[in-house]
Parts: sequence; C-alpha cells; structure tokens
Amino acid sequence: MSARIADTAIVEPGAEIGDGAQIWHHVQIRRGARIGRDCIVGKGAFIDSDVHVGDCAKIQNGALLYHGATLERGVFVGPGAILTNDKLPRAVNPDGTLKSAADWMVGRIHIREGASIGAGAVVVTGVTIGRFAMVAAGAVVTRDVPDHGLVAGVPARLQGYACACGRRLQPLGEGEWVCPECNRSLRLPAPPVSSAGRP
Repeated sequence: MSARIADTAIVEPGAEIGDGAQIWHHVQIRRGARIGRDCIVGKGAFIDSDVHVGDCAKIQNGALLYHGATLERGVFVGPGAILTNDKLPRAVNPDGTLKSAADWMVGRIHIREGASIGAGAVVVTGVTIGRFAMVAAGAVVTRDVPDHGLVAGVPARLQGYACACGRRLQPLGEGEWVCPECNRSLRLPAPPVSSAGRP
C-alpha cells in the first residue's frame, strides 16, 4: 500500500508520508515533516518542516500547522485552524534588520491522541491539548487543555468534557460523568466556575 498524493500537492524531499495517506490538491508539506499511515490532508493545508502527525489523523482544508507541532494518533484539525509557533512574533529585530531563523526560539504544541481542533480555531504555541479533548470552532487556545476537556471562547475556557465519541459528557455528581449517546463513564474534576456563575 502507498500514499495517494495529488498532482498539485508539493511534498518536499525529506518529508515522510505513511502508507495509505491521502494528500489532496494544493497541499504543501515541507522537508522533515512526518505524516503517519492512513492520514488525510485536505486541500490547501500547510504542514511545516519537522511537524509530526500520527497515524489516522485528519487535517482539513486550509489548516496551517507550523514547525514545533506534534499530533498524536487520530487527531482532527478542522478547516482553517492554525497551530502557531512564536509567542513574540516580529518581522524585524530592534535594530531594524530582518529576523532570521537564529533570531527566535520555536515554540511547541503537543496534541494528544484523539483530540479535535474545531474550524478556524487558533492554538497558541506552548500548550498541550489532552487526549480526546474538543476545541470549539473559532476558539483561541492559550493554555493547556485536560484530557476530554471541552473548551470554547476567546481565550478558550473549560466548558465541560467530551466523550471519545465526541458528544458532551453529562455530570452525574461526585466527579462522575457519562455520555448520553454511548454510555461511557469517566471520573473527571468539575470545571472551574467563573465569577459570573458560568464555567
């Protein structure tokens, strides 16, 4: 079995594409990037150098994954989502000279197994997103997200928890949560409550 790569895709020498992967039109995958087995990379996505994508991941159209990102098995990245890598972005140094690769420090993003990043979400560098977490569309993630965490907003805040099947878990009390769809149950802490009385 081999990967299917569209004629219009640019896969630089030194990029690794796993068996069964599907790379669609106008995708760019830079040298040193590793795409796992059976991944789907949608039209117009950009995978920067040394980004690691685990098996069975789905990267949707127009997603931008910059150097410093690691995605484990089964991660979903929605259309137009962005994984950044520079907390102090500048085009020039204080003396006005153009910044080079030596003038900044790459940040890291780690997205754990089965997590989902919604359409148009931005993940700021320096965070870890836990297993089977769910980031809502349009959210801006500036801090770590726990396993199964459901986060939304700008900046993203914990709103509850998501099941591995994607449904929102319902609290049963005393740290017990259950999925109304597949009946999986998990033991998780209560989300923090803001001064407005909402998570």
